[in-house]
Amino acid sequence: MIYVGIDVAKDKHDCCIVDSDGVIINDCLRICNSSEGFELLYTSILSALSGENISNVKIGLESTGHYSTNLQNYLYAKGFRLYILNPLATNLFRKAQTLRKTKTDKTDALVIAKMLFSDDAKSYSPVSYQIQELKSLTRHRYRMIGYRSKLKISITRLIDIIFPELPKHVWSIHQNSSYCLLTELSSPKDIASCHLTKLTNILNKSSQGRYGKAKAIEIKEAASCSIGMSVSSLSFELKQTIRLIQSVQTEIDALDAQIKKVVIETNTPLMTIPGISYTLAAIILSEIGDIDRFTTPAKLLAFAGLEPSTYQSGKYNASHTPMVKRGSTYLRWAMLTASRTVTMRDETFALYLSKKRDEGKHYYVAMSHVAKKLTRTIFYLLKTNTAFVPQM
Repeated sequence: MIYVGIDVAKDKHDCCIVDSDGVIINDCLRICNSSEGFELLYTSILSALSGENISNVKIGLESTGHYSTNLQNYLYAKGFRLYILNPLATNLFRKAQTLRKTKTDKTDALVIAKMLFSDDAKSYSPVSYQIQELKSLTRHRYRMIGYRSKLKISITRLIDIIFPELPKHVWSIHQNSSYCLLTELSSPKDIASCHLTKLTNILNKSSQGRYGKAKAIEIKEAASCSIGMSVSSLSFELKQTIRLIQSVQTEIDALDAQIKKVVIETNTPLMTIPGISYTLAAIILSEIGDIDRFTTPAKLLAFAGLEPSTYQSGKYNASHTPMVKRGSTYLRWAMLTASRTVTMRDETFALYLSKKRDEGKHYYVAMSHVAKKLTRTIFYLLKTNTAFVPQM
C-alpha cells in the first residue's frame, strides 16, 4: 500500500509518498498548481507503485476550501481513493508526534501521509451537481449579504451626521420609504423647505399608504429644528450608498430565484418541514453534502458544531458546558435560524421549546436544544428520503 500526503497551498502543493512499512519513498516532491504539476504527481505515484494497481494508493489532503478543488477532481478522475482530513485533526496529530515546535509544509505532508495508516477516515466522493451548485450560490449569497450589511452601516453613520432625528420618526431608516425620502430629499434643509403636498406624496407612495400627511408634518417639523449637517458631499454619499444597496438587493433577489430553482430540482424532503424556506434548505443541503457521510445523528450534530463540550477530571464532572462550535459555521447558523422559524409553525417543536423554557433554560439555550432536535429530524428525513409529517 502506498500513502500520499499532500499539503495544499494556493500556488504549489508539497507531497510526501510513504509505503505501508513507514518508509519514506519521496518527501521532497513539490508540484505547481497547474496541469504540469498534476501530471508530475501522477507519474511519481505510478513510479512508486512499481506496476501495482492504483487501488493500493491512498491519497490524503486537508480540507482547505477552494485551493484543493481542482486537484481533487483531477485525482478522482484518475481513479485514486481520496481522503479529506480535518485540519484540526492533522494539527493535533502533528503536535503529538514531537515535543519540538516544528511546522513546515514538508512535515505537514508527512503527517497527512501517516494519518492515512488508520482506516477511520472515509474516502472522498464528489457530491451531486445540484449540491455543488447550491454550495456555490449560498456562499455567494452570504458574501452579498455581508456587503449589503456594510453599506447599511454606512447609511446609519451618515444619518447620524445629516439627520439624527429621523430614526425616531420612522420604523426603520432602512425601509423603502426612508430610502425614497432620502434619495429625493437628502438633507434636513431640503425636507424642511419641501412643500407639504410633495413630501406627503413621496411618503405615501413609497410606504404604500402607511405614511400620510400626519407623518409628513411630523418629519418636516423634525427637519426644521434638526442639528444635522446639510453638506452636499455627505448628501451625495448618502444617495449613492442608497443606490448601491438597492442594486445589491436586486442581485440578491435574482440569486434567491436561482437558488429556489435548484432546490426545486433536488426535490428535497426538507421543503416539507414547515418554516424552512428555499434559502435555508439550500444552505443545509449544500453544507451537509452527501448524507451518507454521517452514520449517526450525533456525527451530523458534531459537524454542525451543535454538540456540547464535555469536561471531566477525577471526581469532577462539569454540568454546564458550551457548544463546541466546530465544523460548518454556515450549517450551524442555518440550523439555529430554521429552529426559530420551525417553532413558529410546528406545534411539536413549539411545545419542545416551551418545555425547555419551563425547565429554566435561557431562550438561546432552549433554542439550541430545538436545533439539535431539528438536526436529528433532518438526518432521518434525508437518510430515508421521506417527507416531514407533523406529529400533532
